[in-house]
Amino acid sequence: MEQRNLLIAIVLSVGILIAFQFVFERMRPAQPPGLNPGTPVTAPAAPSKVSQSATPAQGTATTAPGVAPTQAAETREAAIVEQPRVKIDTPRLHGSINLLGARLDDLTLANYHETVNPKSPEVVLLSPAGTENPYLAEFGWVAASSDIKLPGPQTRWASSGSTLTPTSPVTLTWDNGQGLVFGRMISVDKNYMFTVTDSVRNTGNTPVKLSHYGLVSRTGTPHVAGYYILFEGMIGYLDGSLQEVKYSSLNPDKPLDYGSNGGWLGFTDKYWLTALVPPQHEGIKARFTHTVDAGVDRYQTDYLGPEITVSPEGAAESSARLFAGAKEVNLLDAYERSGIPLFDHAIDFGWFYFLTKPIFLTLQFFDRLLGNFGLAILLLTLCVKLLFFPLANKSYNAMSKMKLLQPEIQKLRERFPDDKARQQQEMMALYKRVGANPLAGCLPIVIQIPVFFSLYKVLFVTIEMRHAPFFGWIHDLSAPDPTSFANLFGLLPFTPPVILAIGAWPLIMGLTMYLQQKLNPQPVDPVQARMFMFLPIVFTYMLASFPAGLVIYWAWNNLLSIGQQWTIMHRAGAA
Repeated sequence: MEQRNLLIAIVLSVGILIAFQFVFERMRPAQPPGLNPGTPVTAPAAPSKVSQSATPAQGTATTAPGVAPTQAAETREAAIVEQPRVKIDTPRLHGSINLLGARLDDLTLANYHETVNPKSPEVVLLSPAGTENPYLAEFGWVAASSDIKLPGPQTRWASSGSTLTPTSPVTLTWDNGQGLVFGRMISVDKNYMFTVTDSVRNTGNTPVKLSHYGLVSRTGTPHVAGYYILFEGMIGYLDGSLQEVKYSSLNPDKPLDYGSNGGWLGFTDKYWLTALVPPQHEGIKARFTHTVDAGVDRYQTDYLGPEITVSPEGAAESSARLFAGAKEVNLLDAYERSGIPLFDHAIDFGWFYFLTKPIFLTLQFFDRLLGNFGLAILLLTLCVKLLFFPLANKSYNAMSKMKLLQPEIQKLRERFPDDKARQQQEMMALYKRVGANPLAGCLPIVIQIPVFFSLYKVLFVTIEMRHAPFFGWIHDLSAPDPTSFANLFGLLPFTPPVILAIGAWPLIMGLTMYLQQKLNPQPVDPVQARMFMFLPIVFTYMLASFPAGLVIYWAWNNLLSIGQQWTIMHRAGAA
């Protein structure tokens, strides 16, 4: 009875973990509640350009800029050198602004590389039109009258400087030849936030009505690496709530429109974010769109500001921000405190936000203290064990009593071999007489499931864990153990297939699980005994593909549990 209950608890624990990953995370809303995607949307939205030579028409559904499928895509380097540009050079960003269209379409992250090798290429965030997967940001004006010449994708802007740095903003200018002089001042902080201030001066004798817009467009559907535990797609804080729309959930040519007072919107990847931040005191009309052009998927997030009138000899301006960079927790928290609501929710801490974020902040504190995230995980595990020490002690005491009762239980089975009901009745009476609880042994496994999953989430979604080393062969705690028993952990010169990629740390974890299992009361039923014998093997194989940091946590937790459990059982005479 007690072993069956323990087995059920283990199976349920694993089931909870898998179900939360596969089912609950799939239930995240694909579109904002209350919005029927089949309802025609009439709210105006910011325009984009069908191609590099097209001029937008107000209110017309258009597609993101890109390259025609029949045209061979250029290399990123070739596309960048084709046009005059203003260099971007900050401690954390490299790239350039395209003076043809004044687009931010070339950006790499100076502090992040494609692999753990610091000499590997920088992570590419934005790429210009004409490349395989254009990804860019653009700002501009929409006019109430179609006869007003506005700056577009073919507009050649003049620049006041050649390099944009945190201490030297650049100003772009363009005269439409009809009495309107447009200006654009672009500045950037020491991190990833651009500020774009668009201005217009009316030197004519007729008032002009304009609305400011911003957009981020992306060509091609990105590879989503979340496996149902991580959201990637179009995101924004609009109309007072967080909106998350998966790429697969947005119907082509049926945009989602929102009315909002301020907020933010853009694209979120596992580690990176590109987000528009319009003026927080203005009402805007925002939109998520998905179009398909000759089989190419194109996505866009954009907003349209309120209409303003520029009188003759008058001027007007509108300022917006663009975040383009890494989703660092402390940085997003700082931007949120500066007035960008729920900006930290761009990091998908999940439904257990109240648990996952504190766990991350604790790990970050321990990392600053110890200088290593792996050691921080070990210290966090020790703190969790201390937190649940009284409960675990009670559980292990109960397991000690259960182990001492094993001979008596075996005698009951032999006395009533064909009467299962009488067996259970006598065992319950025995448990009651000595004060044993057969379910108490399940608690050490069950109570660590929320912590286990929260740590898994933290390792999976936070960029601070990306490429964070431990000791020895672990150079990235967010990736699986790279070794394999099949090639003797690298001693043999071949790469084993994925199915045999079971590294040293998963084997250590399996061994500790086996040792802990030997301390527990052993099943009398030989079938149950064989099932329990295979559990460490099953868990070893299952966790082999998990982040190394999580496997290290589990192994260390098992070692601490073994020490605590052995001590209690030794004192009770059941060791």
